[in-house]
Amino acid sequence: MSRSTALVILAAGQGTRMNSDLPKVLHKLAGAPVLAHAMRAGAQIEPDRTIVVTGHEAEQVEQAVREFDEAAICVRQTEQLGTGHAVAQALPALEGFSGRVIILYGDTPLVRPETLQALADNPAEIAITGFHAADPRRYGRLITSDRGLERIVEFKDAKDEERAISLCNGGMMAVSYPLLAELLAEMKNDNAAGEYYLTDLVSLARARGAQAAVVMCKEDEVLGVDTRSQLARAEALFQARARAEALENGVTLTAPETVFFAFDTVIGRDAIVGPNVVFGSGVTVESGAEIRAFCHLEGCHISRGATVGPFARLRPGAELAEDVHVGNFVEIKNAILDEGVKVGHLSYLGDAHVGEHTNIGAGTITCNYDGVMKHRTEIGARAFIGSDTMLVAPVRIGAGAFTATGSVITQDVPAEALAIARARQENKPGFATRLVEKLKKAKAARAARRELN
Repeated sequence: MSRSTALVILAAGQGTRMNSDLPKVLHKLAGAPVLAHAMRAGAQIEPDRTIVVTGHEAEQVEQAVREFDEAAICVRQTEQLGTGHAVAQALPALEGFSGRVIILYGDTPLVRPETLQALADNPAEIAITGFHAADPRRYGRLITSDRGLERIVEFKDAKDEERAISLCNGGMMAVSYPLLAELLAEMKNDNAAGEYYLTDLVSLARARGAQAAVVMCKEDEVLGVDTRSQLARAEALFQARARAEALENGVTLTAPETVFFAFDTVIGRDAIVGPNVVFGSGVTVESGAEIRAFCHLEGCHISRGATVGPFARLRPGAELAEDVHVGNFVEIKNAILDEGVKVGHLSYLGDAHVGEHTNIGAGTITCNYDGVMKHRTEIGARAFIGSDTMLVAPVRIGAGAFTATGSVITQDVPAEALAIARARQENKPGFATRLVEKLKKAKAARAARRELN
């Protein structure tokens, strides 16, 4: 039986190098706060408790925490006295707990759940993530022996032979509880910064004879987001990982490097995604659907066999049933399109429900907003909406009804009826020629006045 686990996420820092009024853990990565990525990785190991330590702009950070996990416990670090001090703030929330405490950082969004699970399962009383860096100059070193991990040495404090060691400190760790509380009580801040360093837990544990171990991870998992450059780097790494996973799961990406995923994008096998497609948050694409080039999708669901694009935009609340076709320069928002609906081009459907096998002509617009409130349009099954139809909501179009091209529909249309709502055409023989001559004379007179002035 697996041990109980608690998750402590450190998210109190300001991130001054981001040069921003926003706390660094709230900057967006793949459409979600950096902190949400760390929380999601932690949630996948199903901890018994999740504790987030906040500090700078605590209310903003805590709101983001609640949006992701209402059950998470937030505690505040009112003084920035180091990572060890930050973890100590979580001790009251761990009262009565007995198990494994996993400590990670809210600004490390690329950590994998598998690494956190390995920390949780490691039998040593304290386990630290370690990795081999391409450029290890700025990282602390893990000093090991045949007994396991002995201590952590910061790069600036390391001797030449210690700097030659390639095994670097990944920062994340797991500590058995209540050993964690005992070690934190022994921690001192007798260093140049006057801070309590979490890395000191290893030497304190080893002094007690406790076993310490290293859990290996990849370098990208420990990438901290402290600058805009690091945020961009993390985005690039996330996208590369997401594209590789999509391909591995049976999704066709015709130009993978041009497709951008959100943190929660779900795409079924045998779906096809064309070039230059951007997924916002909350998108699900079922197996066998096709997203063509230059589409932007967010908050929508696309069913099996549907095709979208090119150059289409699906906004939150768009629901496409099986075999729906949404073509170029079409925008769908908060609308349900039943099976077999076709919206070929140049249309806007907002706050609407379109029945099965209905055809929406080019230039159709549901006029859903009166300046104060939104109103719905209901279109029945097998209807035919002529090109350039304005549907002034609230309005209902019955099953099998037609609207004539260029109509402005302001009243309900009964089932199987034809609605014609456009101005009566009047032809005036010879008027076009006389109008052109009149306009030419006016233009010449205007030019003459300019010369006089």
